[in-house]
Amino acid sequence: MNIPRAILSFFILFFFLSSSYFASSLENCKEADICGVGEPVIEFPFGIQKKGPESCSYPGFELSCDNTSQTILTLPYSGQFTLHDIDYAEQEIWINDPNKCLAQRILSLNLSGSPFYGVTNESFTYFNCSLNYLKYTLNPIACMSGSTYTVFATTSPVVINYLASTSTCDPIGTFVVPVEFPLYEELMSSDPTGNLRLAWDRPGCGSCAARGGRCGFKSNSSHQVVCSRLPQRGIPRSARYAITVGVGVPGLMCVLGVLCCAFGKVKSFTRGRRTLPEFNSAAASQPTIARGLDKPRLEAYPKIVLGESRRLPKPDNSTCPICLSEYQPKETLKTIPKCQHCFHADCIDEWLQMNATCPICRNSPP
Repeated sequence: MNIPRAILSFFILFFFLSSSYFASSLENCKEADICGVGEPVIEFPFGIQKKGPESCSYPGFELSCDNTSQTILTLPYSGQFTLHDIDYAEQEIWINDPNKCLAQRILSLNLSGSPFYGVTNESFTYFNCSLNYLKYTLNPIACMSGSTYTVFATTSPVVINYLASTSTCDPIGTFVVPVEFPLYEELMSSDPTGNLRLAWDRPGCGSCAARGGRCGFKSNSSHQVVCSRLPQRGIPRSARYAITVGVGVPGLMCVLGVLCCAFGKVKSFTRGRRTLPEFNSAAASQPTIARGLDKPRLEAYPKIVLGESRRLPKPDNSTCPICLSEYQPKETLKTIPKCQHCFHADCIDEWLQMNATCPICRNSPP
């Protein structure tokens, strides 16, 4: 039997992709782990020490669980921090101090030797003042203050210049802080509360996570990272697996015979007819016209993950104008750069996909 070249190439490609798919799966590593209730789900590149093969976590991404089931990240030159959240698609994390005095830890924060860096950095100048600091209406750092003195920090050049010229305050130093979201000019004095927001570049698994795949090492003896288990359009993965393993070679040979028979009939039919009806391009479906913004533009808008203090750029912004729900800690918000109005990220994405104007001021976003 003479097998057409196109059909033979199809089956060779089919077997190649199937074997590559199963070879790249990482069955020896857990897909996800967790330290306790309410803690972040831990997936590659992170991994919990003493809970699985060492090769399941990327170097520098090892985590641990403390005796209260909190997730702990240890930075080489700064010690232990609690890990509060992980965004695998954006490749960002939020950390804090286990002893509830993050402002103190910032004085010795050093990200060297770790794969992490600050997403949005602000320079805070710390001051040690006598108790009459109250006349400046500043936010004190309670965990660093004593009975005869008070410590606070600010980002405002006006406040810094004024306090540096007084005899009641001594500057401690200026420190770069990877804050959760950019600070605005109207926040004349801001203490470094909330979480620290960090990101990483390597390994680059963000696009894999965004598409619903699983990132991991290609093999236990290699640090080459691959993306596997990507959802396929059309036939579900379980159905593809059943076809590949359950049907087997006999079934494929049967399909091959049917295709060869059909190919022969089509070939004899085309010999008896010189022409075939042409495809009417006018009948093709017309593209839909998008009224709102496309996904790349929406992804470029700045995001804010609320800390426990729920501090926002505008103090009176406590409720999402679209769903009318009050903002909660750890929720992801988005701001429209042109007008600085703030919304739930999911709410404003859905709105702007249908309406290319701000829901509040009706200005067209950039």
